[in-house]
Amino acid sequence: MPKKETGRYDVVIVGAGPAGIFAALELTGIGARAGRMKAPKILIVEKGRDIDSRNCPMKLHEISCAACSECGLLSGWGGAGAFSDGKLNLSAEIGGYLKDYIPGPELAGLIDYVDGIYIRFGAPRRYYGGDQARMDDIAREAAKSGLLFVRSKIRHIGTDRSKGLLRKMRRHLAGKGPLAGKVDVLFESEVERILTAPAGATKADRSKTGRLIGQPEVRVGRDKAVGVRLKDGREISARFVILAPGREGSKWLEQEVKRLKLSTVNNPVDIGVRVEVPAPVMEHLTEATYEPKFIFYSKAFDDKVRTFCVNPYGEVVKEYLKGIWTVNGHSYAKMRTPNTNFALLVSTIFTEPFHEPVSYGRHIARLANFLGQGVIVQRLGDLQCGRRSTAERIGRGVCSPTLKDATPGDLSFVIPYRYLSDIIEMLSALDRLAPGVNSGHTLLYGVEVKFYSMKPRLTPSLESEIENLFAVGDGAGVSRGLVQSSASGVIAAREILKRL
Repeated sequence: MPKKETGRYDVVIVGAGPAGIFAALELTGIGARAGRMKAPKILIVEKGRDIDSRNCPMKLHEISCAACSECGLLSGWGGAGAFSDGKLNLSAEIGGYLKDYIPGPELAGLIDYVDGIYIRFGAPRRYYGGDQARMDDIAREAAKSGLLFVRSKIRHIGTDRSKGLLRKMRRHLAGKGPLAGKVDVLFESEVERILTAPAGATKADRSKTGRLIGQPEVRVGRDKAVGVRLKDGREISARFVILAPGREGSKWLEQEVKRLKLSTVNNPVDIGVRVEVPAPVMEHLTEATYEPKFIFYSKAFDDKVRTFCVNPYGEVVKEYLKGIWTVNGHSYAKMRTPNTNFALLVSTIFTEPFHEPVSYGRHIARLANFLGQGVIVQRLGDLQCGRRSTAERIGRGVCSPTLKDATPGDLSFVIPYRYLSDIIEMLSALDRLAPGVNSGHTLLYGVEVKFYSMKPRLTPSLESEIENLFAVGDGAGVSRGLVQSSASGVIAAREILKRL
């Protein structure tokens, strides 16, 4: 197929999730650099749709999933975060690995900076976790149960408000706001490969190096990025390329990393269940901190188990990820259900000779889909008694499922014994802090899998071994939440602005 040139840009950003959007915001001068230089020419390539065109047939028409080629809940302007419950965790200890790249004080300042931009575009000013006396009480009670309480300030946007916030960012980057810079966006377009060329021996940046904490030096300059090729054959030239494909694009990024022969660092895979309980069971915790985060080390296997994505008065939802169903949760600013849900995840870092944690996680999820024709739901009491749940037994429970089309079943046929043992241990520990969590009526949905992709080795500015090629966000394995994903985009953008 002949090459088709579509234009030349200073920067091409792959993906319009939080990392890609914040990179574009920074490049166009939303922060302190506003007005100091002419905004670079920027293109964002996004395989999903624009914010007002994103939809889910299942949500709109209350039908079963149509298995769209690109899931409207996961792809498009705003990424998967567009339909998340919009929790901004304002702690360097939560939501990613940026502390492995930049010093703690610098990261704290960057988180505050990102938080300020979210507020500017409509995030509420109220935050949770500011009552230190209450935080001390929770930490003290958690310690008695063998739980580590992770303190964090949390700002909650809400699934129902996220779309409006993202719409304002879209409008700003379309050149329609004060100090806005025009950014071109190609929707429903996929990048097939990253284009590179040999780096010139005289390049000043060729010798630039960086170091991951505890990892070998990252040498930049073997090759340089010169653009991207789309799946339809078009080629786009660029001086810099920022890869921000999100978790939905992590598999593509992994393939490109292997093709380009980049060094990698394995991330863990998190496998577990989503737990649903009556909201009053956890209300004393969620009122104080909104998303209580606890870490537990199991006695049987010494595995790390953690709570994740707590949704007070929220609902359990399912997500379609390239052929598999997984489970997640949402909470809203203006709508409430009678229940609270949260994930319990077990983290595993595989060692030699296995290097495909994403494939392992997908295999577990696929097994659940095979047995349950989608997501499986089971009462904790049934799991403990060694029997599958039935619709009748769930219907008699005090906790009515918010995910109506989950299939009653038996998670012990799906989740390895080691993970189930870890989860049951932690539920017992949590019950001492929030009585009722370990009830026989508690609902478990499976499986919940968080894929943290095989990440390329990166410098402190998140540049890969290929000159002018940056990797940011969840898809690159450097973050796992809105704030650090957004912050990673800012880090890459600031380095590019220096070079421009």
